[in-house]
Amino acid sequence: MFFDEVKIYVKGGNGGDGCIAFRRERAVPFGGPSGGNGGTGGDVVLVVDPQLNTLISFKHRIHFKAERGGHGSGKDQQGKSAEDRLVPVPRGTVVYDAESGDLLADLTEPGERFVVASGGRGGRGNAAFTSPVHQAPRFAEHGEPGKERWLRLELKLIADVGVVGLPNAGKSTLLSVVSAAHPKIADYPFTTLQPNLGVVTVDGLESFVLADLPGLIEGAAGGAGLGHQFLRHVERTRLLIHLLDGAADDPLADYETINAELGRYSTRLAAKPQIVVLNKIDLPDAQAQWILVQKAMRTRGIEAWAISAVTGQGVRELMLRTFELLRSLPAPEPVAEAPVVLRPAVSDELFTIEREGAAWRVRGERVERIAVMTPFLVPEAAARFQRQLRAMGVVAALEAAGVRPGDRVRIGERELEWQR
Repeated sequence: MFFDEVKIYVKGGNGGDGCIAFRRERAVPFGGPSGGNGGTGGDVVLVVDPQLNTLISFKHRIHFKAERGGHGSGKDQQGKSAEDRLVPVPRGTVVYDAESGDLLADLTEPGERFVVASGGRGGRGNAAFTSPVHQAPRFAEHGEPGKERWLRLELKLIADVGVVGLPNAGKSTLLSVVSAAHPKIADYPFTTLQPNLGVVTVDGLESFVLADLPGLIEGAAGGAGLGHQFLRHVERTRLLIHLLDGAADDPLADYETINAELGRYSTRLAAKPQIVVLNKIDLPDAQAQWILVQKAMRTRGIEAWAISAVTGQGVRELMLRTFELLRSLPAPEPVAEAPVVLRPAVSDELFTIEREGAAWRVRGERVERIAVMTPFLVPEAAARFQRQLRAMGVVAALEAAGVRPGDRVRIGERELEWQR
């Protein structure tokens, strides 16, 4: 099975906790706070590995978590920041947010990196809260949790030329003849169950990448047959070799069928330049069909060739012509730099308040971050949390919404009782 789409879970490492400590040096009678900050959690990073060509590595493992940062310690020592968790992916991997469907990145270059889940920042130690009016704070922050999300990875093979056609047109045979690839070849339909890539060298000097794609049938764009799973892999190609079976009853009807499916799947596919190639020209029936194919393509202004992938007749000339056309085509469109975020950025200062059963729910990036990093069992920290909510306008907004003493207020995973 060709793994070209998978859903994975990623989570950045939590930040380390800040430390509560005080100096105890003999020569410093009024030492003061010395608790260090926690270290930053590791990021989860997708890295393009040119040695990979499928997403098969995600078959048995779909959860990826980075390590947490080290905790702060006394003497103002900061915790160690965690290493990033690197997740290798093949070239051509497109990254989507599984929940929103947003396009996040299109990874095409070897070694390219993209952070999909950032690690949490370390909590501040008590030394960070020292001020002229608060010289001995006895609290520190918890580390911030790392970001987490579900992603959908979709692979689109990167090839210069794609070979399309009905089952048993001879696509795999052609690839095996012109490259070192060894696709499975048999005389029954749907022999090819996964795309195959091969590097074609032209006269030992220049080369291009050729992709043999599973056979399409009528209705493929709507999900019929096997080929519909792989139509996306044609999207990155610059040129199509439309291979017709010379032994078929009506190769021209086959030609129309495949073009119709390409157009239903994507107008961009239908607009790609094509070379129409009649295969199995060594057979008498194919030679008779060749006359009809030539005439039909000439009226359409489309270039047509006749070859025999089995005997090699016309194959070298076809590859030379393919290379010439590739050189004349425009360079591939540059891929937009990642991340390509489709939704507008939202300020972390914004928050919303809504009813959630018998309680109130406060949502917002910053307010939830403050809540999860506050050690509520420490009175000083709880009082500081109240001051922060007031400064952000959360208290006023809750009162305007109708909160009453004794009501429960939920912020992130915290549930608090409202008091005045």
